[in-house]
Amino acid sequence: MARNRHPEATVERILTEAARLFLQKGFEKTSMQDIMDATGLSKGAIYHHFASKEDILLRIGERMGEENAAALQRVLDAPGLNGAQKLKEVFRTALQSERQAQMLRMIPYLVDNPRFLTIHVREIFELVAPAYIAPILEEGARDGSLRVERPRQMAEALMVLSDMWINPLLRPAAPEEVRERCQTFIAITGALGLDVLDEEMVEACVDYARWRAQASEGTR
Repeated sequence: MARNRHPEATVERILTEAARLFLQKGFEKTSMQDIMDATGLSKGAIYHHFASKEDILLRIGERMGEENAAALQRVLDAPGLNGAQKLKEVFRTALQSERQAQMLRMIPYLVDNPRFLTIHVREIFELVAPAYIAPILEEGARDGSLRVERPRQMAEALMVLSDMWINPLLRPAAPEEVRERCQTFIAITGALGLDVLDEEMVEACVDYARWRAQASEGTR
């Protein structure tokens, strides 16, 4: 058997074509045969790099996560913004980015897949909350734009509510239920003196839930 001299290019081709198929057909409706046909690779060539279709999706998710982290870092480093402004911009970046939309269209509900769910929860507590949200809260406390005690704990609480309760990727809910959750989140954060979500961001969450509901209807 000839040795693959460009494994990185092969992996990239698999990820690119699989991502396109997951967006077009959905993860569940895309088969490994579909990926083989799209890439022109044999079953053995694909399984040499990935153990399963789930592994391919995980790698795609990791790549999107890296892109999202870079976008959040740009907000964290943005000159001319105080802590309060950065906090709102971080949530806007996360909720209204094309990466978020693609992720929601590709990945099945995390609650139905313990492997994806574990990765998502770990990312919240080990990366997003401590590396991006907490430093912004601390900056806001220093510059006077935010009144926050215990920034680290507050960062975790914000992420649990926004990314594990509101997020349609984690918990299936009707669009109006997602809207109610967003309004409750706004009430909670507002009582703490935090301006996090605006109406445009709420509508983005509701749109994701609406798309999810329509996609679920299409699979029946």
